[in-house]
Amino acid sequence: MSDTNELARVPMLKRDEAPEDVQPIYDKLLAERHVVPNMFKVLANVPGLPQAIAAFLKPLVGDGAMPGWYKELVATRVASLNDCEYCVKAHEYSAKQKGATPEQIASCNSYESGPFTESEKAGFRYADLLHTSGHAIDDAAFAALSAHFNPQQIIELTMLAAAFEMFPRFNLALRVPVTQLPAE
Repeated sequence: MSDTNELARVPMLKRDEAPEDVQPIYDKLLAERHVVPNMFKVLANVPGLPQAIAAFLKPLVGDGAMPGWYKELVATRVASLNDCEYCVKAHEYSAKQKGATPEQIASCNSYESGPFTESEKAGFRYADLLHTSGHAIDDAAFAALSAHFNPQQIIELTMLAAAFEMFPRFNLALRVPVTQLPAE
């Protein structure tokens, strides 16, 4: 097996190679997720960026107006639409950690027939449209979403789906390898 650092287009810094102010992010990720995602090892090359991304992600994928497990499943769906194996694996892992069932995780790409409520399906449909373009969210699409979600949930869902268009592009462009997940 080759060193995963050789696969990435930029260095993936180990904790002791990262700037001193970034090392606590490694510690926190290790404590919470039991692994430091390779994306953060890449981000560590730019001081301040790992902290900013971690702060951005905390409310984005944590429990809020919608449960974190569902947000992780939407992120998994968007990652799949972007053909980003790194992102799919990361969000499946996080969804499981946050309480998504194996059936829900396995059904992200077939959510219409999966074990989801009509509201959850509406959120996936919205993320699918947003993947196409922000212009795809016409009045009819917004009305369909609004039948299931309140404004706070709509904002969370929109930001979530939009953000997870960005992260696959970052990871794919820099060829960040899939993070080796801890054993079950």
